[in-house]
Amino acid sequence: MSEEVPVSPSWLAQEPTWGSSGAGSIENITVGTYPPAVVLPARPPAELLVNPWDIVLCSSGTLIACENALVVLVIWQNPALRAPMFLLIGSLALADLLAGLGLVLHFTFAYLLRSDSAQLLTVGLVVASFSASVFSLLAITIDRYLSLYYALTYNSERTATFTYTMLVLLWGVSLCLGLLPVTGVNCLGQEANCSVIWPLTKNNVAVLSISFLLLFGLMLQLYVQICKIVMRHAHQIALQHHFLAASPHYVTTRKGVSTLAIILGTFAACWMPFTVYSLIADYTYPRLYTYATLVPATYNSVINPVIYAFRNQEIQKALWLVCCGCIPASVTQRARTPSDV
Repeated sequence: MSEEVPVSPSWLAQEPTWGSSGAGSIENITVGTYPPAVVLPARPPAELLVNPWDIVLCSSGTLIACENALVVLVIWQNPALRAPMFLLIGSLALADLLAGLGLVLHFTFAYLLRSDSAQLLTVGLVVASFSASVFSLLAITIDRYLSLYYALTYNSERTATFTYTMLVLLWGVSLCLGLLPVTGVNCLGQEANCSVIWPLTKNNVAVLSISFLLLFGLMLQLYVQICKIVMRHAHQIALQHHFLAASPHYVTTRKGVSTLAIILGTFAACWMPFTVYSLIADYTYPRLYTYATLVPATYNSVINPVIYAFRNQEIQKALWLVCCGCIPASVTQRARTPSDV
């Protein structure tokens, strides 16, 4: 009977055991993501050394969960926030909330409860949640494009049906991706098939990475089209005022285009390093590189509420009502501009 392969308490497989020969020598092991040159004395199981990178991921998960829980709560309790745009923002916040909880639960099960099956479940939860987060960003981009391209019929019943269809599809695909490690698509017992994220296989991570690159390309194309539409509308309005450069619409449109660039640039800066690294690396690469690219990817879930929720005027009003029971005049009187796209 083959021995059961224990689940590593870290996101990455443990370094191989390093021993020194000779009488009276003390067995040494390398721990977590320390470089192989760093050799620490063996510790009893009760004195488990915590990987500092896992602490960083757990802290990020806590911040992500708290921040996005506030957005989910506001949208859930406010009946006025039921438009397709707010449903997609709520989907993004829910996905990031579950991703944050997944990071915290993985740390808990790995270092405190030491449950092998629970760790596999949390890995699946994290994969499904981050997949839903990226898909929700794409859905928001599609919704913004449609709201500009079909401005006159955007609030029709057909738009709501399309939004619900997108939500069902994105969460269904994300759930399927998250179930892969749990249903046996993992590298337990087959170390040569492991990717930079244990216990996902290289093929699994390659599919996720290539899918991300395709989604990023689609989002880039949609944002280019959004910029063209916004600039064209601003140009038409400015011509009616006979002074293009000084037109307030031209100024706010330039700000809106800059905002779109920041949104797309932030998304790429957070996810692109880890995506590219996952394609070219495997479990033999230094673990420090994996954590150095994985941690920034989680920060995208910290930034998402700031970009997509807290900047929205309606959500700002709801937050002010929840926090202090009043709405400042500056929030009430602020008009929507192209920079809010």
